[in-house]
Amino acid sequence: MSPETPTVEMHPQRWGDPAAATALPESALGLVDLAFGLQDRPAATGATPPPSALDDVLLDGLRGIVGAEHVLVDDATRALRTRGKSTPDLLRARAGDLADAPDAVVRPDGHAEVEAVLAWAHEHRVAVVPFGGGTCVTGGLAARRDGFAGLVSLDLVRMKRLLAVDDVSMTATLQPGLRGPEAEALLAAHGLTLGHFPQSFEHASIGGFAATRSSGQSSAGYGRFDAMVVGLTAATPTGPLDLGSAPANAAGPDLRQLLLGSEGAFGVITSVTVRVRRLPEVRAYEGWRWPSFDAGSDAMRTLAQAGLLPTVLRLSDESETAINLADPSSIGGADDPGCLMVTGYEGTGEQVAARRDAVTAALTRLGGTPLGTEPGDKWVQGRFHAPYLRDALLDHGVLVETLETATFWSNRGRLYADVKAALTGALGEGALVLCHVSHVYETGCSLYFTVAVRQGDDPIAQWQAAKAAASDAIIAAGATITHHHAVGTDHRPWFAEEVGEVGVRVLRAVKAELDPAGILNPGVLVP
Repeated sequence: MSPETPTVEMHPQRWGDPAAATALPESALGLVDLAFGLQDRPAATGATPPPSALDDVLLDGLRGIVGAEHVLVDDATRALRTRGKSTPDLLRARAGDLADAPDAVVRPDGHAEVEAVLAWAHEHRVAVVPFGGGTCVTGGLAARRDGFAGLVSLDLVRMKRLLAVDDVSMTATLQPGLRGPEAEALLAAHGLTLGHFPQSFEHASIGGFAATRSSGQSSAGYGRFDAMVVGLTAATPTGPLDLGSAPANAAGPDLRQLLLGSEGAFGVITSVTVRVRRLPEVRAYEGWRWPSFDAGSDAMRTLAQAGLLPTVLRLSDESETAINLADPSSIGGADDPGCLMVTGYEGTGEQVAARRDAVTAALTRLGGTPLGTEPGDKWVQGRFHAPYLRDALLDHGVLVETLETATFWSNRGRLYADVKAALTGALGEGALVLCHVSHVYETGCSLYFTVAVRQGDDPIAQWQAAKAAASDAIIAAGATITHHHAVGTDHRPWFAEEVGEVGVRVLRAVKAELDPAGILNPGVLVP
């Protein structure tokens, strides 16, 4: 793939491809009106970012590194690189607030150019925000700029090559600017797949997956992204890192983990070497009904601890099941839809048949009711569409946002109840709070919450109060503040509580060693 291949830009005030945006159907408008009341919330138009703080003398230095055509200071490009895609990010953009816009968008091509840009930024004390797909939902692209001469968005969009394939070791080396579909297309030409399909897949980048320790919807079968990474290179203001010389080692702490999840605060990932799999010959998805969220969760735990995980395994609670199913009566009656589980299988025909038979026997024994392939196929068709629905609801004055966490199986029930109570208490009884188990392990699972509530006069403050209450509940329950959305700026206070005082000092020491001037994504991740 050529590094000059154009990338579809997400709308500055919405999620995803502007051509894919859809309005709420008439059939849904009545339900929304009944639940929340319809409001007209038009987005502001004609907003422009503040003038760039970088003068031509500084910009000429950048132009000399990457070429004049790859240093962009026009308002439209800078607006597209302003913040991420959380609901507060979109609400600010819709209100015409572009105060966090970078002063320039810089597009290097290759490790050497990234190193040179960082050296320039270090010398001139200019903050640098690495930019992959722009799908961040925790404030990770809204760097602090006070104390710096300016701020540039280091857009890795030109770095999207498949650098190497080792089909003996089953690894591939990818550049960070590749979007999910681009990476899969390049690997598919070799009969391979990465198997990493988060909800942001269509727009998120390989570098972003690594920098946030992303987890995809097929993690039960393929694993988390950080578990796929066997090596990486990174540029830092103090020099390069080239890590991963073997599939496993005992050569001290694993320094790759300093970069995986570092959100661009310690360095800029310029390539990753990942474990890949053969393209599946067969894909099959189906649904199961469980009488309760507890019963379905216990079944998931049994599968995980028995080594019987399918490729995809997800479980919606009663509220999410009722909302998502077009015909709740099809799985238990309009008043008792139960809880929907989706299972998916990928591999050779023989592998899929064997695993499917084993899982089916286990779930039947545990009390599940098979629903056939229709629920699974429906999930596959809509697996990347929820953010578009969020936008349509925002248009009508419904505040929609998500958060996620993870804990051990023995703590799952308490965590679920406490976070749900915190969200309901902060948002009011009129709020809709949904949850699903999205990722499972032998020892525990993640919980992914979605809320919907009528927007108040200050919807950003409305959500921030709810998020703070939920975050307090998460930490009080002994769970993690984030399973796969990363820390950004939104989670930093609770992240500090999670890792403790000594952990904070370690992070600050790493930051000081790799980025002594603090130019890399200042204010993000490190408490």
